[in-house]
Amino acid sequence: MSTDSKDALQICVAFVLERLRHHDENMNKAPFFLGVNGVQGIGKSYLVASLAHELEHAAHDVRTVVLSIDDFYLAHEDQMQLAADHSHNPLVQHRGQPSTHDLSLALSVLASLRAKQETSIPSYDKSAFDGKGDRKPQTQWANVNKNGQQPVRVVVLEGWCVGFRALDDTQLTALWTDAVKQSTQGNSYQGRLGHNRLENVHFINEALKGYDSLTNQLDALIHLDAENLQFVYEWRLEQEDQLRRERGSGMTNDAVMNFIDGYYPSYELFTDPLRSGTFENRDGAQLRLVVGKDRRVQEVIKL
Repeated sequence: MSTDSKDALQICVAFVLERLRHHDENMNKAPFFLGVNGVQGIGKSYLVASLAHELEHAAHDVRTVVLSIDDFYLAHEDQMQLAADHSHNPLVQHRGQPSTHDLSLALSVLASLRAKQETSIPSYDKSAFDGKGDRKPQTQWANVNKNGQQPVRVVVLEGWCVGFRALDDTQLTALWTDAVKQSTQGNSYQGRLGHNRLENVHFINEALKGYDSLTNQLDALIHLDAENLQFVYEWRLEQEDQLRRERGSGMTNDAVMNFIDGYYPSYELFTDPLRSGTFENRDGAQLRLVVGKDRRVQEVIKL
């Protein structure tokens, strides 16, 4: 039985309030940190914005700030340098994969929010440099926890790779070997992992280890999980079509497909472990919403 977006939102609100009570009962005075994961186009931004609105309004009055992993992308110059330094690796020729975020900036923002200090929230302009993107000047960042403001009680970090954990080398090699084998056996293989070199995928996996410093700070996680990962292509094409209608410009369909191809190996590698749970010894801290092609929730699983 499917659930529409309004009901899905209420499921998420109830989950967050339950975990927040658990957080408070443990006498934890720090803000509550929530991660939200989902493939591109699945509806993360809508859900997170609606969730923050519900928590801050209605009967809850819970001050909430939303961070996107996208807003911690490397500055343009640093991203170009990363691409040049690894020119053989197609996975880092544009922003997206682990290694293309400024972890030190992200950690400093989380630390400031945890200490309930006045904090500037970074913002990234994806349209800068002909779509290659760049971080906005700090003068354009929003500030929270200013004098006289209610302190932030819930911090939401959303993004396509939030909560992913790196694999050990044996797991990585086995998955890659199987993908390569499938890619050479007819046209049934739809992934991208098998079309990338092992050393390039290994670079991403090694970079992801550093993201544990973010994941380990989360008190709970909501995983918007596509029934079929291939849905991401159609969803992202729909998004870009809407952007073209609204702005008069945007990526071509071929460009969108190539863009998603750069992310897809990580979906193949890291989604199944996330489905099993990103936390150890923390029952009930992860909520998995399985979403159909129409973006309606088909199943709700608490881990």
